[in-house]
Amino acid sequence: MKTPRLLALAAVTLIAGASASLPALAADAHHHHGDSHASEPTLRLNAGRQWATDTPLRQSMDGINRAMAKALPAIHHSRFGEADYDALAAAVNRNVAYAVERCKLAPEADAQLHLVIAELLAGAEAMEGKAAAPRHDGAVRVVQALKSYAKYFRHPGFKAAGG
Repeated sequence: MKTPRLLALAAVTLIAGASASLPALAADAHHHHGDSHASEPTLRLNAGRQWATDTPLRQSMDGINRAMAKALPAIHHSRFGEADYDALAAAVNRNVAYAVERCKLAPEADAQLHLVIAELLAGAEAMEGKAAAPRHDGAVRVVQALKSYAKYFRHPGFKAAGG
C-alpha cells in the first residue's frame, strides 16, 4: 500500500506489541488519502467493477481465508478454545501485516482496502479477547470481511470461507 505512515505504525505495533489498536490505525490511515466523507466510509465498487488487486494482497487474503476455512468447523461445533482463537488471530494479523508491507494498489483501491483491513483487524482483536464481544464474534467479523473482499475486489478463484 502507498501509506508509509500506516506501514510504519502497523509494523511497530505488530513487532513491539504496543497497546495501540490496529483497527484504529487502519481507519486512521484511510483518512489520510484525502477523502472527506461526511459520514462513515462504506465499501463501494469501482464504477460498477471490482477493484484491482496485486499478488501480495491475494497471497495475504488467501492465507487468512485458508486459516478461517480450517478453523470454522471447530468454531461451529464449539470446539475452539482460547489458544485456538489466539493462534487464528495471530494468523490474521500476520497476513494483514504482510499485505500492508508489500501491497501496492492505486490510491482509490487502497482506500477501499483499508475498510476491509479495519474489519479483519477488529475481528482479530475480538478473537484475542481484547474486545467486549465474544471471541466467536471476532471470527464472524473476519468471515464477513472476507466476503466483502470477495465482493469488492478482483481476486480470481477466491471464495470466502463459510460462504
